[in-house]
Amino acid sequence: MSKRLPPADLPNMAAALRAERAEMLNFTSGLTDDEWTAPSAAAGWRIADVVAHIGATARSFYVPTGLRTTFAASLEQANEDPVDRRRNWRRAKVTAEYQRASRRATTILDLVRRTPAARARMRLAELGRFPLGLLMAGALVFDHHTHLRHDMAPALGRPVPPTDADRMRAVLTWMIAVLSNQVAKAPVAGLDARVALTLTGPGGGTWWIDEAGGLAPSDGKVAAHITAPALTFPDWGTQRSSWRDRDVTITGDTDLGARFLDTVNVI
Repeated sequence: MSKRLPPADLPNMAAALRAERAEMLNFTSGLTDDEWTAPSAAAGWRIADVVAHIGATARSFYVPTGLRTTFAASLEQANEDPVDRRRNWRRAKVTAEYQRASRRATTILDLVRRTPAARARMRLAELGRFPLGLLMAGALVFDHHTHLRHDMAPALGRPVPPTDADRMRAVLTWMIAVLSNQVAKAPVAGLDARVALTLTGPGGGTWWIDEAGGLAPSDGKVAAHITAPALTFPDWGTQRSSWRDRDVTITGDTDLGARFLDTVNVI
């Protein structure tokens, strides 16, 4: 029997979070006041709201009210409420909270990942349960990386900040973990035959997925093999764009591969 997804590389993910935090601070410090209040590519959110969201998410990992997200019926709604409460905050207040909360969350992650608590499984709304270390690191790295490169920089016409293999590996680790839970909760017809997902380039790799979720690759057969650049997965894998419009190829059972890809929506 093939084993499920391997444990996350938490030292790498913690380093990725520090790098993404520095990237966010560098990017936002150079924004004009007009850019700060400009619309982002995230529907209904300004650039200021995206930063407020990430700061509130970081804060949720060390305050009691963060438990609301744990038991929320909808993660998207749980994300909207803190943004609504911060919508009229001054720029300085939003920035100060982001700086403080992201620094504290990073420090806590560095402590947690060295203890058995990192393996304790915690719920995240409808996305299911994850080891605490992976949950903290993955959610925050993913939020920073995806919002900055797909919702903020493009909306302002600014250059997209660079990334690297280590940061991409952290992002993909989280996305595959979420996708694994989503598939297990709502399997795709025919997925018992398995699909392989190969993401090429920085941080990429191959993962197998069946009706019970994600698998580490093994020597068995797969019905369909999906290949795409790793750098594009945070975009089409969150349905910011359609996989059909990106450099995504399917070999083998193309109908199964397409049915699976149509369901992919990592949030």
